[in-house]
This record gives sequence, C-alpha cells and structure tokens, in this order.
Amino acid sequence: MSPAIIAIVLAAALLHAVWNAMVKGAVDRTVMLGLISLGHVIPGLALVALAPAPALTALPYMIASTMIHWAYYFFLNAGYRTGDLSLVYPVARGLAPVMIALGAVVWADEYLPVLAWTGILTVSAGILALVVRPRGAQGGALGAALATSAMIAAYSIVDGIGIRVSGSPLGYIGWLFVAEISVVAFVIALRRRAVGTMGQRALMLGFAGGVLSGLAYGLVLYAKTLAPLGIVSALRETSVIFAALIGVIWMGEGPVTRRLIAAAVVAFGIIVLSVA
Repeated sequence: MSPAIIAIVLAAALLHAVWNAMVKGAVDRTVMLGLISLGHVIPGLALVALAPAPALTALPYMIASTMIHWAYYFFLNAGYRTGDLSLVYPVARGLAPVMIALGAVVWADEYLPVLAWTGILTVSAGILALVVRPRGAQGGALGAALATSAMIAAYSIVDGIGIRVSGSPLGYIGWLFVAEISVVAFVIALRRRAVGTMGQRALMLGFAGGVLSGLAYGLVLYAKTLAPLGIVSALRETSVIFAALIGVIWMGEGPVTRRLIAAAVVAFGIIVLSVA
C-alpha cells in the first residue's frame, strides 16, 4: 500500500477520534450529536442529487440502519456522560469487530483461522486491561460502551448487506446521511432552548464535527477502492490509539501508561483480526 493511501486512512482514523473527542468535551453532548448529524445531512443531500437512487430492496436495510444509529448515538452519549474518552472509545470500537467475527461463527457457521482467534484474544486482553479497575461512574460507562459496540456491529452488518443490494453504494450512503435529519429534528425539539442559547462558534464547531465525521467515512471508502479491504479496515482502527492519546494528553485522563498500552494492544488485535 502506497504512503499516500496510508496517509488517507490515518487521516480518516484521526478525524473519527477527533469528532468523538468533540462529543466528549461538549457542554451539551445531545446538542453536539444533533449538530454532527446535521453535518452528515448536507453532504448526504449532495450525494442523493448526484448518485443513482438505491434499489427498493435496500429500503429495509436503510430503515434498520437509521434506527440502529439512533441507539448508537444514545449509548455513545451515555458512555461519554460518565466515562473517559480513552476508556469508552477503545472498548466501543475494539469489541465491535470481535462481535462481528464471533457472530459469523454462531449464525453463519463460518470457520475462523488461528490468526483471527489470535486477534480476538489480543483485543480481549487490551480491553481487560482497560476495564479491570473502573468502578462507580466509569463502571457504568462501560455498560454504555458495550452497548455502543453492539450497535456498531449491528449497523456494520446491516449496511454491509444493504449497500450490496442497493446497486448504488453512493446513493445508499447519501440516503443514510439524509435520514439523520430525524436526529436533528429530535434534538431541536428536545433541546430547543439550549440550541437557542449556544453561540455561533459552538454551533459551527458542532456542524464541523459532523463534516469531519462524514469526511472520515468518505476517505475510508475512497481508500478501499485503491487498496485491499482488510488492510484498509485494519489501519482505520488506529483511531483507537488516536482517541487514547487525545484523552490522556488533551483531557488529562488516566492512568496514562496503562490506557495508552491497552489502546495499542486493542488496535493491534483489531489489525490482526482484520487481515486474518
């Protein structure tokens, strides 16, 4: 894989960690998630206008994915409300590919090679290092992180099938982004007063977070057209390390050494699992 493609994927990983840090650091995380969803809707409208419409057979998957994303935002918000970025993010992102791999064993009767099991055990060891001590509020955040991970696994599977039957991958993505207008409407109805009192800078920052999120997704999709899917997906998960670094350096979370090492172990395990 060329240095340019590696740079693209690493940029996507960093952008994903950054918008999660923006949610974690926001005064009102619900409003921030609404603004991020709005940042998805705008590029989504452009994709809908430019790309062919997806086939009707993809409609159930788009509806299911939209509902799962609602749950994903809910649990992500709950996790960041009481838990650290360097704890919640690695657990949520790290367990999702493990859940998908194990789900394939249980429901699809797929055989996993030894290398894949090595990756699963490595991810599990890294997450165990993260969760062995947290109690109280942090312990509660772990439950939300686990639920977030389950939602990531669920929408990954649903979208993986939906985008294949859609006949128009860009159209499918565009309509998924546009469907997030429901999240924006809900947040405005729920937090109308909070939105009205936020300054223009805060509103633009949240919207920029959504654009960063959409850009991260687009960069990964672009990279997958130029390099092997497994390698791109594995490299993308370095976002776990970026999130840990942002958490311990920018937000002052700790213990620093254990969280950075654990995040690196989780990322390595995901890479092994992705290329197995």
